[in-house]
Amino acid sequence: MRKTVLFTALLSFSLPVLAEKGHIADDVYVFFHGGPSNEYRITGRVNSGEPVEILGRNQGTGYVQIRTESGRTGWLPEKFVATGDSKLIELPKLEQALEESRLTISKQAETIEQLNARLKELQGANSNYDNQIRTLNTEIRDLQSKIANMDQSNMMRWMTYGGLIAFGGVVLGLVMPYIPRRRKRNDDWF
Repeated sequence: MRKTVLFTALLSFSLPVLAEKGHIADDVYVFFHGGPSNEYRITGRVNSGEPVEILGRNQGTGYVQIRTESGRTGWLPEKFVATGDSKLIELPKLEQALEESRLTISKQAETIEQLNARLKELQGANSNYDNQIRTLNTEIRDLQSKIANMDQSNMMRWMTYGGLIAFGGVVLGLVMPYIPRRRKRNDDWF
């Protein structure tokens, strides 16, 4: 027995102190021993998910030396120890993150709803503007057509007036020679 205690003491001094954060695997509770194998006396029990400090590892036996939160130390198989935080510790953080995500999703859903309502408003306004543009384009085409017709009408009117003036000049030119002229008086006043 003394050899075992001496060997354990030497072995624990020879291993570097890692003090790595770890926890007992989430699906078991396990007994820990006074040395790095199951041949040593059971010195305590650790519940699943309980946080521990990993103090050292014995590669030969596959055991890990741990320290519990209460300060007790012991050895247990490496397969029962996981590094990092336990799921039990992470669960409240995950639940809080989930709640925050739900709130964010809820706010985003409200924002999306508001944006969709605004989009429908803008689409309605856009439709009205499109109708106004079509109406104005129709009016512009009608006015352009009227202007073109007025230009032709004015051109015809001017041609008609010009033709009438020319006809009047020809008639006047033909009739003029047949109109008797007044004779000048022979007054010698000049």
